[in-house]
Order: sequence, then structure tokens, then C-alpha cells
Amino acid sequence: MARAKTASIPRHFRTAEAAGRFWDTHDLADRWNQTEPASVAFHLQRQLHLFAVEPRLARELHAVAAARGVSPETIANLWLRERLAKESATRRRRGKPRATA
Repeated sequence: MARAKTASIPRHFRTAEAAGRFWDTHDLADRWNQTEPASVAFHLQRQLHLFAVEPRLARELHAVAAARGVSPETIANLWLRERLAKESATRRRRGKPRATA
């Protein structure tokens, strides 16, 4: 039985989502002969900080995140950013210096 010709792997994708959509519908095993070794270098711009969260709060955070279709980390960062901005504004109004890291 003749094997159907497969389309080439695109050289570049506009976004990571576009690459994800492509690979969701295509099999690398069918295109293995189109691959080549790659060298990748990157510099992580973020650090991971772990904080203890009460179990009930964690469950609620996960539920809200799932309802919005984002990760719990995204919701936590958004809410912390908003709250810290309010705290910073309050300190400025009171004339207190900002905390430094």
C-alpha cells in the first residue's frame, strides 16, 4: 500500500499557539525525516517563589481559575498585583516610603 505524502513542517510559526494547533493535528512520526538537530539557548526571566496557601483558599483559587480558563498562578499573580498596587498607593498617600526588595 502506498504511503500518502505528508505536508512539510512549516519553517516558522507566527505564535506558539499556531505551532500547537499544527502539532495537535499532525504526527511527528510521519515527518521524522524532515527534522534536524537544533541548538536552543534561552535565559529565564522569571523566578519561582513558593508560598503556603490555606487548603480552602487553594480550592477556591483553582475553581476560579478553571472557570476563567487560566492557571491558578495567573489568577494569584493578577490579584496580588492589584492588591499590592492599592497598598503602594495607600502608603504614598500617607507619605510612607515604599518597601524595597
